[in-house]
Amino acid sequence: MTLTKAVRALGATALTGALLLSVAPTASADQVRDDQWANSFLGLDRAWTVSKGDGVIVAVIDDGVDASHPDLAGSVLAGFDKSGKGRNTNPLGAHGTAMAGIIAGHGHGDGDGVMGIAPSAKILPVYKATEDGTGVIPEGIRWAVDHGAKVINISQGMDGAPGWDRELTKAVAYAAQHDVLIVASTGNDGLGTVESPANEPGVLAVGAVDKTGAIWAKSNYGPQALIAAPGVGIVAPGSCSSAQYCKGDGTSDASAFVSGAAALVRSKFPKLTAGQVANRLVKSAKAPAGVGNLPDAHYGYGVLSPYDALTKDIPTGPAQGPLGATTATGTGSGSTSAPSSGGGTSGGSDSDAGLPANPGAVKSDSGLSPVAILAVVGVVVVLLVVLVIVVARSRRRGPAPMPPQGQPPYGAPPAWPGQQQPYGQQGPPPGYPPQQPYGQPPQQPYGNNQPPPQQNPYQGPYGPGGNQPQR
Repeated sequence: MTLTKAVRALGATALTGALLLSVAPTASADQVRDDQWANSFLGLDRAWTVSKGDGVIVAVIDDGVDASHPDLAGSVLAGFDKSGKGRNTNPLGAHGTAMAGIIAGHGHGDGDGVMGIAPSAKILPVYKATEDGTGVIPEGIRWAVDHGAKVINISQGMDGAPGWDRELTKAVAYAAQHDVLIVASTGNDGLGTVESPANEPGVLAVGAVDKTGAIWAKSNYGPQALIAAPGVGIVAPGSCSSAQYCKGDGTSDASAFVSGAAALVRSKFPKLTAGQVANRLVKSAKAPAGVGNLPDAHYGYGVLSPYDALTKDIPTGPAQGPLGATTATGTGSGSTSAPSSGGGTSGGSDSDAGLPANPGAVKSDSGLSPVAILAVVGVVVVLLVVLVIVVARSRRRGPAPMPPQGQPPYGAPPAWPGQQQPYGQQGPPPGYPPQQPYGQPPQQPYGNNQPPPQQNPYQGPYGPGGNQPQR
């Protein structure tokens, strides 16, 4: 069984780079910098004259980040590893380090190494699994929000429709309520299905393009895709075999570029909400050649253009921006409102009160649901019919005897039922499996499932191997 088939058999995929051909076994410093075609494609030299991401923390929920890599030294914060093994900053794999380098690599020496898109930003590494290997993405989102992240990069993915994991949905809402932008990858199967968590309302979903600006053939697509960025032949730091650098393809890389661009914008415009930051990114994106109507299912609103996002005259827009309204507040308030334009946030307890109601539970002006109103009207009609029949019969039989003093006529008043919960309002019984789209077997939520196994993300040009994740 191939790795891809094994991944699908588990019902999950990591949005990592695809298998590449090996090139040279080693790479010179000049080669590393020269091979960063995306930096010139994105015009980063001009963007850095405006912002380098100072003061912004970007969380990377992945397999950890090598804090000792010379291109990231001093830029990696302590982070979080629920497994207790310290893999947040001492990983066994290379993927998280690569994502961090694309976001905030600062090179080393005299022009050596990888330069990330936001070289002055800080990286907050969050290891994606517990000690027994189960995933902690929802908990990782909350932890990152509570520890200062303003952008969260999730280059991971699983099969599942929006809302399939209640804890994930609530965690995304928690980030939105606390003004934190989540950026995630659409997937690497070339299918018309954006994977989870990128398909969750409130998440900025990113597809991948090559150096010509054309969509990568394996980039997943769908209505949730909002923007595209470089994701083919991307050089990044990470231990691939005996080398310090890796090269690969994937929507993972594209999401890291967009996360770094979000850091640039958040540094330049600190009062913008997360949704308004996303708005600047998509409104400044370059229209892809040959694509007429935007948004497009493959490109979203176009290809990332960091300098334009920093300098164009773009209306602030609503606080939510182009991001879909989150379907759970994560705060227990029952509100789905976004943060204010000034970047303010709201907090509260973590309950299910804000989860979306069934359409039958929509309230009328009277405070009752339409279902309840119809039920009451029906009961009243039935009682009136009964009353007419009783009166008609009593007239034929003569006057009815008077009831004892103080007794209400016609017996005790009916016991009116309270307002009923509409169908679907109650949650499913414990263990009930959420249905999966496209004929996939039911999945377990992130918190009760193995973390997404990573596909072969990066093989040399700089040393073959070293790309199999270890746990």
